[in-house]
Amino acid sequence: MVNYIEAASAPMKNTGAIRIYGPEAFEGMRKACRITSDCLDALADIVKPGVTTNTIDRFVFQFGLDHGALPATLNYRGYTKSVCTSINHVVCHGIPDDKPLREGDIVNIDVTYWVDGYHGDSSRMYPVGQIKRAAERLLEVTYECLLRGIATVRPGTRTGAIGQAIQTYAEAERCSVVRDFCGHGVGQLFHDTPNILHYGRASEGPEIREGMIFTIEPMINLGKPHVKVLSDGWTAVTRDRSLTAQYEHTVGVTSDGCEIFTLSSKGLDRPGLPPLTV
Repeated sequence: MVNYIEAASAPMKNTGAIRIYGPEAFEGMRKACRITSDCLDALADIVKPGVTTNTIDRFVFQFGLDHGALPATLNYRGYTKSVCTSINHVVCHGIPDDKPLREGDIVNIDVTYWVDGYHGDSSRMYPVGQIKRAAERLLEVTYECLLRGIATVRPGTRTGAIGQAIQTYAEAERCSVVRDFCGHGVGQLFHDTPNILHYGRASEGPEIREGMIFTIEPMINLGKPHVKVLSDGWTAVTRDRSLTAQYEHTVGVTSDGCEIFTLSSKGLDRPGLPPLTV
């Protein structure tokens, strides 16, 4: 049985109940998510061959301080960096280091800022210099998966509709969906109920209600869906070493759909790829 609780009266821990947020919280999320998306915009000019992911990490830390925000990942469950940087076959939670990015790499940069009690969580893929067509196609498919998942969000549907839309499109494009990681409730807590699976059936999962806030963040592989976590306890990679990609938005459910809190104000939601035309 799924329980729903007004966020204003909920304890500051994940109790398994789904928080329902009001207008004040939506405004707080807009502020936190705007700083996150502005940081991701700024990174479009920084990601290039020869730049280290530690340089990106330092930029994200300083950008947050300059804008009154704290990186939520820093010291989260022992994680020591301000951002996750996942390159090529790294699915998620890649740890920044001093190894330089190389021409042809693709890198996911996942930023979460904590601002005035709310978490803004988003990630984008960045091509490093010129990338191969197979990599470019993977980015295109993955971003389309994200959009198709978001398009299903409205009160009365179930979270399984998000997963079904993503899985159906990805597999039709001869790609696979990672099962080991998922989207999640977000807001006052960094990771909250419900889990948002990127596969499944529309009849499954909790009912979506107005006031829910969660991330959608499909991880799509060119090869098989299987992953493993390395000995550092964080870095997840594809078992077959195939390329993987991920895009992530934070959304809030409205009366007739959803608001995407983490949209780029500069149209850079797919950095390095042509802007989408409506």
